[in-house]
Amino acid sequence: MAAKLDKEVRELRDKLIYHEHRYYVMDAPEISDAEYDALMNRLKEIEGQHPELVTPDSPTQRVGGKPREGFVKVAHSQPMLSLDNAYSHEELRDFDRRVREIAGRERIDYVAELKLDGLSLAARYDGGRLVQAITRGDGTVGEDVTPNARTIHSLPLAIKHQGAIEVRGEIIMPRRSFERLNAEREKAGLSLFANPRNAAAGGVRVLDPAVTAARRLTYFSYALFPPRPHHTANLEWLAEQGFNVNRNWRLCHGVEPVVKFLDDWEEKRRTLPYETDGVVVKADSLDLQREAGFTAKAPRWAIAYKYAARAAETRVERIEWNVGRTGTLTPVAILDPVQLGGVTVSRSTLHNADEIARLGVCEGDTVLVERGGDVIPKVVKVVKQGKGPNGEGRREPQVPKHCPICNGHVVREEGEAAWRCVNVSCPAQLKGSLIHFAARRVMDIDGLGEALVDQLVEKGLVKSSADLYDLTQEQLENLERMGPKSAANILAEIEASKKLPLERVIHGLSIPHVGERLAKTLADHLSSMEALMDASDEALQEAADVGPKVAESIRDFFGEPQNKKLVARLQKAGVRMKETPKPKAAPGKLTGKTFVLTGTLPTFSRDQAQEKIEAAGGKVSSSVSKKTSYVVAGADPGSKLDKARSLGVAVLDEKGLLDLL
Repeated sequence: MAAKLDKEVRELRDKLIYHEHRYYVMDAPEISDAEYDALMNRLKEIEGQHPELVTPDSPTQRVGGKPREGFVKVAHSQPMLSLDNAYSHEELRDFDRRVREIAGRERIDYVAELKLDGLSLAARYDGGRLVQAITRGDGTVGEDVTPNARTIHSLPLAIKHQGAIEVRGEIIMPRRSFERLNAEREKAGLSLFANPRNAAAGGVRVLDPAVTAARRLTYFSYALFPPRPHHTANLEWLAEQGFNVNRNWRLCHGVEPVVKFLDDWEEKRRTLPYETDGVVVKADSLDLQREAGFTAKAPRWAIAYKYAARAAETRVERIEWNVGRTGTLTPVAILDPVQLGGVTVSRSTLHNADEIARLGVCEGDTVLVERGGDVIPKVVKVVKQGKGPNGEGRREPQVPKHCPICNGHVVREEGEAAWRCVNVSCPAQLKGSLIHFAARRVMDIDGLGEALVDQLVEKGLVKSSADLYDLTQEQLENLERMGPKSAANILAEIEASKKLPLERVIHGLSIPHVGERLAKTLADHLSSMEALMDASDEALQEAADVGPKVAESIRDFFGEPQNKKLVARLQKAGVRMKETPKPKAAPGKLTGKTFVLTGTLPTFSRDQAQEKIEAAGGKVSSSVSKKTSYVVAGADPGSKLDKARSLGVAVLDEKGLLDLL
């Protein structure tokens, strides 16, 4: 029986790996999605019943495990350098001349490959299995993102070659995946990604591999270490091993065939399922590459040719203001539709009021719209001033005095570009506010995730976080994937949240600039929600880490009547709004001292270090200033360490902190 199951598992894995390669690499599937899912489900079933049969390279193991707490830095085997750029045929010919002079040859064989603008990734294999995946980072040191990389189906988990090798390539997001992602984000009221590169990079540098998997990314490989004698041989070997190699490359004998390749793809690239803004040109011979060498920043034997940005003139019909998940108001130019790089463009973000002022754009103006490597077009400049939407003269766009969605107050904090609606129950912000309110470290309502929030909002059952406390068993049972037991569990979680301390409630309100630590500071300092709502700027700034900007943000928040109504409803529902004032602690060894923590300490978590400091009478702040007594720095410290040094603040390691204690 065991031998029979083992054989079935091996056959299922081989079939799934084969069909993954056909679908994700060759773009030539042989079976339907339903047939593929049936094979995968059968393999999951067997492995679930017999965990001893699970192997690291099983197709079922692409996504798994809990989100991590951070990334580990890893040194590259050799630097991942950037490339110099060429913007014209003449600059490309100058590059060719320099390479020929270095090599002392009349003609160089080049490989021309489409330039993929994504996230560079080094994948290390040993014994035929993927063992590590590292981002480019600063070119010398990257971050280990192996669990995330494993979710990318076009990156093999296992290959035939058994030796130790490193494969380098680019993670990109195909157009279809990008459009689907932005459509989902727009529906959820989230800000849109400007281009596939940002979306791909953001999808890889997250702590939860499930997020990476949901982005539907693709990996194209283009380099091999140790290398073959020629770059063309590297590409062919990688393809034989099952890697996704971009098929649109050409071996060119001399620079003029390279120029023809560039011209051939100038327009043809629009038909590709992914974005490309240029061509990478490399000397084919590895001996020649070694001979040519490198400058401080780039190889002398390779260059990136950039295509000119796509641009067109059109008229601004009107300017609208969208409200995002965090309440930020974003101006959007509604354009007379224009063709730009094979795409009809009718909208362009203007980012914020400062950008409108910089461009000097008004409704009715003729503008130049550019699409470059970005998928979302941008207004570059005003070409001709118009007469306004109805011919009544130019009118400078004005930021709405009230939110266009909920009519709430609109504020702009000093030093910030964005205006925002401060009504946390604004429909545009509602889903994000609810998910934050229910988070584990906030009100800890387990089970109230994105899918359930979507249903509650779309069916009109919840219009603010206070409405959660009015939900009934019957209402929840009528939702998708929600039976009697699940509904009862959710209601029990909501009821339990009423007993959580005041600091959690303050954090749950989504007051701008008030995070977990500051919410605790405010709760300790004022002891009640009423005191917080009525506190003056001066009273607020008596609390640690509360400066003028944070105090203004708190005052703006409670100056919005809808937010006051929300607090009143939460109080009526029984949510905790007071704390017993804490007695002043007896003076300790660290009384009067303020600490800032940065980096990873050897034995303590940040929370544990903070507890020890506060138990000894010290305070922990989130930012470094001249008032900071000590900065405690661990491994991989951030900019706080640099600021401490610039201000002359004393820096301790964990041992130094323990000595003080």
